[in-house]
Amino acid sequence: MTTDTITSFLSWYFDHHPSHAAQVGSLEHYSTFGDFSAAAFERRSRETGEWIARLEPLPRSVDRDLALSVLRGSLAMEAWPGWRRDPHEYSGVVFFGLLGPFLHGLLPEAEIVGAAVAKLREVPALFAAAEANLDPSLASPLVVRRALDQVRTGRSFLLDSLPLEVSSPELRAKLVDAAVPAAEAFDRYAVFLEDLAVRATGDWRMGEKLYSPLLQDKELLGYGAPELHQRGQDAYAALEAELVEIAGTADWRSAMSALQDDHPPTLEAMRAEYEAETARARAALVEHSLVTLPEGEECRVVPSPPFHRAVMAVASYAGPPSLTSSRTGHFFVPFTPPTATDEQITHRLRTNSRSQLPTISVHEAYPGHHWHSAWVAAQGSAHPLRKVFRTSYFSEGWALYSEKLLRTVGYYRTRGALMSHVEARLFRAARMIVDTALHCGDMTPQEAEAFMLARTALTPGTAAGEVKRYCAWPTQAPSYLTGALEIDLVRDEFLAAELGSLRDFHDRIAGSGSLPLGLARRVALGEE
Repeated sequence: MTTDTITSFLSWYFDHHPSHAAQVGSLEHYSTFGDFSAAAFERRSRETGEWIARLEPLPRSVDRDLALSVLRGSLAMEAWPGWRRDPHEYSGVVFFGLLGPFLHGLLPEAEIVGAAVAKLREVPALFAAAEANLDPSLASPLVVRRALDQVRTGRSFLLDSLPLEVSSPELRAKLVDAAVPAAEAFDRYAVFLEDLAVRATGDWRMGEKLYSPLLQDKELLGYGAPELHQRGQDAYAALEAELVEIAGTADWRSAMSALQDDHPPTLEAMRAEYEAETARARAALVEHSLVTLPEGEECRVVPSPPFHRAVMAVASYAGPPSLTSSRTGHFFVPFTPPTATDEQITHRLRTNSRSQLPTISVHEAYPGHHWHSAWVAAQGSAHPLRKVFRTSYFSEGWALYSEKLLRTVGYYRTRGALMSHVEARLFRAARMIVDTALHCGDMTPQEAEAFMLARTALTPGTAAGEVKRYCAWPTQAPSYLTGALEIDLVRDEFLAAELGSLRDFHDRIAGSGSLPLGLARRVALGEE
């Protein structure tokens, strides 16, 4: 792609996806969520097809093929339109679009508040568009109820949590004034979703006919859902055999359950222990020269945002905006919702036991998501597309690859930590099995929960949350182990060809962004 074409394509994309543009650091898009009318979605669809026709004749390159994979994935999803099926398509951009600028602090506080006020004024119209667009015949009750759990936290987020991000009393009052009508819009949206959940008759199952093309055309994997399912089964069998050997018993689940008895006593203690483990993981990178650490990077280990707790039961990460000079990321420790019972809090602490903290910290921070995000942000400006578009098949694959990488340098010092590391990979293999089975019609949510309870170390509440996530977010759950296994293969090719050291490989492939794996291989092997 020529520079002019890249610039034109990004300009078009940012104008039609201002929330994503703001997320990666485009300050000119900070003050709007964009147009969520049906006409806007239909216009974007038409223009997506036009961009595909414009890009296809250009010479083959990684950047051109990246743009095409994004556009083809979007076009394929027209058969499964999230804007007509999933209420989270609307509420999600509000939560993260308002919090993100405060987290990253790229502008003076007064300007961040000004941008937030402008966006808050758009919230009533945004939710009105959602009510007009969501189709009961397409929306699934399961997906609607999952989004409803988050939407119900909207008022508290806007009036209680978000104002705490502002230090100036005057600016805080200005923000709260603008937030009141937005909070009322959240309340109305929640009432609408309660009714929609009753009227909805749609199916959350994507089906193999769309699932496989997304793997092939968007993720550039070269295979579809049946092979992905089989790969998950094969990986699960191998990992379970390894886990049985380490545990010294076929009943490794009881052994894992016993390990979960040793957990931090409180949610805040869990956060503090994650912070200490994150520092140890960073030190291991330096000691073993596994990657290059970008100057000025920082990983802040903080409680998950309140609005996130209703839909995410596991640790997560938000990286620095990749088009900026920021190197600060946020490792969100999975706190429970404020309404959680003591039993639910205990379940959450058990699934973040001390034996599990090492591998989770490596995944979320060093050299997993945080190092990867900071390293991408530190790269030059020659390939802006690679800083904007990302696939979880690389980003989550890289993070899981990182867990295994740290094992090779003896990072998991106890039998329990090693068991938890292997079980974490086994859990990702189970995700490959369950996600494909759910969306290809071979498993019900109840069967999926039973499978995850019987075949992983999840507690009942966490298993239920996981399965709801798979139903609402098809193809994402398999990305972890699928990506890690593909990166293993590329690493072996790189080292066999004597293209550099292991550290060189890590710096090169991770520095290319979060490309579809076929494109990441080309970059790593110098075949751009």
